[in-house]
Amino acid sequence: MTREEQVRADIVEVGRRLYGRGYVASNDGNISVRLGDGRLMATPKSVSKGFMTPDMMVVTDLSGRKLAGEREASSELLMHLAVYEARPDVGAVVHAHPPLATGFAVAGIPLDRAVLAEVVTTLGSVPIAEYGTPSTAELPAAVRKFIKVHDGLLLANHGALSVGADLFGAYYKMETIEHFARISLVARLLGRERVLSREEVLRLQGLRGTYGIASPAPICIDEGGTAGVSGEATCQVVQAPESMGARLVDFTAAGTPAAGAAPPSTFAPGPRAGAGLGPFPSSPGAAASTPAERGAVLREGGGEGREPEIRLTYRQLAGLIEEALRTVR
Repeated sequence: MTREEQVRADIVEVGRRLYGRGYVASNDGNISVRLGDGRLMATPKSVSKGFMTPDMMVVTDLSGRKLAGEREASSELLMHLAVYEARPDVGAVVHAHPPLATGFAVAGIPLDRAVLAEVVTTLGSVPIAEYGTPSTAELPAAVRKFIKVHDGLLLANHGALSVGADLFGAYYKMETIEHFARISLVARLLGRERVLSREEVLRLQGLRGTYGIASPAPICIDEGGTAGVSGEATCQVVQAPESMGARLVDFTAAGTPAAGAAPPSTFAPGPRAGAGLGPFPSSPGAAASTPAERGAVLREGGGEGREPEIRLTYRQLAGLIEEALRTVR
C-alpha cells in the first residue's frame, strides 16, 4: 500500500470514528492530511463522514487548487490551509462538532481551567476562537489568532478544531477535547470544580519533556501577557489560582477561588446553588455517622418554611434500618 493509499484509508477510518461517537451529524465536519510536496488530501463536501470511501478524497495544493479527485474539497478547506500555513509542524487537521465541547463554544466558555493533569500536559487549555461565518475568510482569521500556540480550539457557535503531527494524533486530541468538556460539565452540574493549583500546573508543565510531549507553546497563567503585537496568542492560558501550598483549590461557578476553600486533605463541598452534598468522611476508613455521609442527597431550601429534604437510595435506607435494629437489640 502506498503512502497516499494509506492516508485515504486512515481518513475513512477517522471519519467513521467521528460519526460513530456522535462528534458529527449528517455531512458535518472535515478532515485533511498533509501529503508533502506542497499537497494535501481532504474530505469531500456534502458527504457523511461515517460513509466515505477512499476514492472520494480530494487532493489539493496549499492554496486550495484541486489537483486530483472527482469531487470538490470541503467548504471549510480555507480553515485547514490557514493552519498548515501557520504551523509547519502540523500534519493533519480534524474539524468536528462534538456536542459537549460545542455546547461550551456556544455558551462562550473556554475550556481553560486546570481540571485534569492529563489535559494540562497535552493541550494546556482549549480557548475559543471568535465567531466567523463558515466557508469565508473570517473563520481562518479567527483560527490564526490561536493556532500557533494551541493544538485544540473551540470555534464560537460552530464546533471544535484539533491538529496533530499525524491524523490519528489530531483525532485523539478531538477525543480529549470532548472528554475534557464532559468532565467539566459534570463537575459544574455537581456544584463546583476543584482545580489544580498554579504551583501544580507549573510542575506539570515541567514534566512535558519527561512525558515526551511536544507542545507548541508554554503555559501561562497571567492573561495579560497572552497577546502579541498582532493580537495572536503567545502562550496557553490556564486558569489556576495560587494555593498557599495546597495542590487543589475549590472554584466557584464564577471561576474564582471559593472563600474559605477547604484544605486538600478533606472533601468538604464548595458553594452550590439550590442543592448541596453533605460532608464525607475525611479518610477512607472513617465511619459514616450521618445520612449525608452515607451518600444521601440533601436538597436545601425549596421555599420559605419548608424543611430540607433528604433522599436515600434503597441500600442506604436498608443500612439505616439495620443499624437501628442493632441499636435496639
